[in-house]
Amino acid sequence: MKSDIVISGVGGQGSILASRALAGAAIAKGLHVLTSEVIGMAQREGPVTSHIRIGNNLSGALIPDYTADYLISLELSETVRNLSKLRPGGTVITSKTAIIPTSVQLGLSKYDQEIYVQYIKEQTEKAIFLDLESLSLQAGNPRAGNVVIMGAFSTCPGLPLQGEQILQAILQLVPERYRNINTHAFELGRQAMEEF
Repeated sequence: MKSDIVISGVGGQGSILASRALAGAAIAKGLHVLTSEVIGMAQREGPVTSHIRIGNNLSGALIPDYTADYLISLELSETVRNLSKLRPGGTVITSKTAIIPTSVQLGLSKYDQEIYVQYIKEQTEKAIFLDLESLSLQAGNPRAGNVVIMGAFSTCPGLPLQGEQILQAILQLVPERYRNINTHAFELGRQAMEEF
């Protein structure tokens, strides 16, 4: 069994923690894992993309276009930017939340969330939109969206990992004082998927 997963977002959202947790969970289970991270001006909310490949006979860390089984995205425009990685029939789990770029704030460009949502729906067969902003606040930390979305992802059928394995890998990466919040965030993500 092989799973190719792309995680995207912008700097500061925790997509790197999410990718390292997935890889760590797979390694702990004894699975073969390859990863790659592209971090573009992360401290200025630049694009951040991680590739996680789990399985045997992997031919490289980068996921070729149109072959990813899952696209997990913490920011709406980054979902659009990375749709070319998703295979036909693949699953998108994305945030409805937008992080408005500086160019839009300065009036130099536009950011139309409705157009992005419509485009994602037209280009994919399985797209799940989560309100990560609201769910993170409910968890007790506005920066817990990465863990919420990992909880949601953990419910997808056919994964080589179980939810508890992913959660334990996350908890190993966060300071002890944040473990209860992250556990709650993970469970909120799992509960949110019950609607779908």
